[in-house]
Amino acid sequence: MAALGYTAPGLICVKLARKIVRARTHDPKIEVVKHPLVAASLAILRAKTTASADFRRALQEISVLLLGQASAGWETVPHQVETPLQSCMAEILARPLVLVPILRAGLGMLDGMLALLPQAAIGHIGVYRDEKTLRPATYFCRLPGTISEAQVVLVDPMLATGNSACQAATLLKSSGATRIQFICLVACPPGVRQLHSQHPDIDIITAAIDPELNDSGYIVPGLGDAGDRYFGTG
Repeated sequence: MAALGYTAPGLICVKLARKIVRARTHDPKIEVVKHPLVAASLAILRAKTTASADFRRALQEISVLLLGQASAGWETVPHQVETPLQSCMAEILARPLVLVPILRAGLGMLDGMLALLPQAAIGHIGVYRDEKTLRPATYFCRLPGTISEAQVVLVDPMLATGNSACQAATLLKSSGATRIQFICLVACPPGVRQLHSQHPDIDIITAAIDPELNDSGYIVPGLGDAGDRYFGTG
């Protein structure tokens, strides 16, 4: 048992990272989802011994939980329905929904989210990171025609340098999107600052904020390469 008043060094780093995010982003519109099921799924994802099948299941589960939190502020409109007994007023979503994974790792999050929102349209943005410059390059972009009217959810497991997310958000806006949220599993201060410096209107919903990037641009402690672990190509 830890001594009274003792704070683990790792916890200090996480708290410091959150303070840095709030202090240095242009608009600290970031929410770290605190929920026991989110924490439990994230622990599975972080563990290097987690097999691909368990990694896939945990990633899909945590994606649904994060989407639930992200959707809490979505607009609704009144709608009359007929119950088996009588008519009553209910509420339905005011806007169409578009889910946009950043390829390829974002596809794992999409798999879980579609179980909750099977009616959503789907866009795809392919961005890869140059391993030398760490800059993004777009190789694919296909978006629904309803995107200008829709609530758009951009998803990628990691918000590391922020370059890929910024590139994807720019593509979404150039196609007419005006209501965009970004959901990731793990973020870090440099990525948050980067995304909010270029797109201060985009809310970030995440399960954790880790302290730093390593020299290769990976989040530390992070969870490794989410795409490789999800698809079993690591």
